[in-house]
Amino acid sequence: SPTNHKETHIKRIAALPGEWYGTHDKSDVIQIPSGHCWVEGDNSASSIDSKSFGPIPLGLIRGRATHVVWPPQRIGAVKTTPPPQGLCSALE
Repeated sequence: SPTNHKETHIKRIAALPGEWYGTHDKSDVIQIPSGHCWVEGDNSASSIDSKSFGPIPLGLIRGRATHVVWPPQRIGAVKTTPPPQGLCSALE
């Protein structure tokens, strides 16, 4: 969490440094600043994510989700997709 270091959130990285990103709820398009990324939760109606606090520092990214444990009907490995171009170098 960018607002509370004691909290951990799991979000999808939607945009990396230098990329332009159009927010879903607004007609705004922003460029992600160097050293930051845009994150979003699965439930856009109630998720606390970059729509609430803006781009977050890449230094807050701590890992990668590999499995879904809730809801029970979705238990299993996360469907893998190739990481966005530049993700590895952005996190190094």
